Amino acid sequence: MRREPSILHVDLDAMFAAVEQRDKVSLRGRPVIVGGVAGRGVVATASYEARAYGARSAMPTSEARRRCPSGTAFLAPRFAAYRRTSQVFMGVLAELSPMVEQVSIDEAYVDLAAGGDHDLSPEAVTAIARKLKADVAAATGGVTASVGVASSKLVAKIGSELNKPDGLTVVPAGDERTVLSPMPVGSLPGVGPAAQERLRRAGVQTIGHLAAVELGDLLEWFGQAHGAGLYRLARADDDRRVVTDRETKSVSAEETFDVDLTDRARLHHELDLLARRVGERLRAAGLSGRTVTVKIRHYDFTTITRSLTRDQPTDDPQLVADYARRLLSEVNTSAGIRLLGVGVSTLTAYAQDDLFSSLVVPDDVVEEPGPEASDTPASASALAPSPSAELATATWRPGQDVRHDEYGAGWVWGSGLGRVTVRFEGPLTPPGPVRTFAVDDTALHAADPPDWTS
Repeated sequence: MRREPSILHVDLDAMFAAVEQRDKVSLRGRPVIVGGVAGRGVVATASYEARAYGARSAMPTSEARRRCPSGTAFLAPRFAAYRRTSQVFMGVLAELSPMVEQVSIDEAYVDLAAGGDHDLSPEAVTAIARKLKADVAAATGGVTASVGVASSKLVAKIGSELNKPDGLTVVPAGDERTVLSPMPVGSLPGVGPAAQERLRRAGVQTIGHLAAVELGDLLEWFGQAHGAGLYRLARADDDRRVVTDRETKSVSAEETFDVDLTDRARLHHELDLLARRVGERLRAAGLSGRTVTVKIRHYDFTTITRSLTRDQPTDDPQLVADYARRLLSEVNTSAGIRLLGVGVSTLTAYAQDDLFSSLVVPDDVVEEPGPEASDTPASASALAPSPSAELATATWRPGQDVRHDEYGAGWVWGSGLGRVTVRFEGPLTPPGPVRTFAVDDTALHAADPPDWTS
């Protein structure tokens, strides 16, 4: 650990929902749910207004609908808008220090010690963090950030969670264990429900209790790696550096279906769509990969992954789809598939396709029960379609950006029975009027996200 609180963890508050409320003025102050809006969808982000009713990330959307009041907005994700906001957010952080480690689309670590002549006293870093929060909100159009500042990444991360939303916690060097001690053990990374239950049976409920447990006991309970890790974390022993390069290990996309699928033609069509999303993302990142993986979740939540590796890397979505179909052909789908995913790994920064290359490592199978919560990826990039894919869709999705030749810019309020309802407003307008059109109205077009800076 460092001798001063010089590591910041910055986390945008309920980012997806906050961006929706920014861009849709009529939703400000109202409960907003972003995620899968159909039957088996899951919540990606719930606004703090929705959280007051018990909605939360990874909850089935159907459960969120039961909990939240009438008038709650249930919106499909707009990844183009979130990516644009994330780029602005990361740009603000880069002005503070050249050492910024992006963890996901909405959070990052910042190393103040690498940022020049910053005064690193607790009072000075508090002032720096307050200014950073104001700069982030101004640059993103009002999206707030919570910040933790500490001598380690562990405590900075935990600190950013303490006073959400729009929070700020500075932990002076030397006070780490005092701050952590009364917190529940589940606040530590790697302490999930099973570990919490094992610790509870041993009378360990707080991080302070955990710090009093002998190393030998933890090794006996959890094994060498996990036990030793818990021993260190409970003592706030974390010397990980802020690193600017985080290697992308895989690019993937997945879809959970409203009804279990058994029809092979429909499954092949879904694989083609997923492969196209993966291929577009690979090309956008300048990457290609050798290993193609399909993920299949059955009706009973049993999850299977099958992989194959090519001699040469590829970013061709058609090749990815062809190999994904081959892998799916080895799986019995007659009982119904509830989730399908496609991924590419063993990545490289170039592609040298050989259409006649042989396949190696033809079968890598893992079967495991998978909880519904795992349908929600750790970061937005795991399921984000490219902008071109978003605009090419023929289905009007709730929350989607549109433009009408007569009425101008707006967003899809809802659709069904051959009709689509649009609210015409934006981030810089008053709440706008609502109009309904035929779904095939030629005057209505998909549009890019609105500009909140004009």
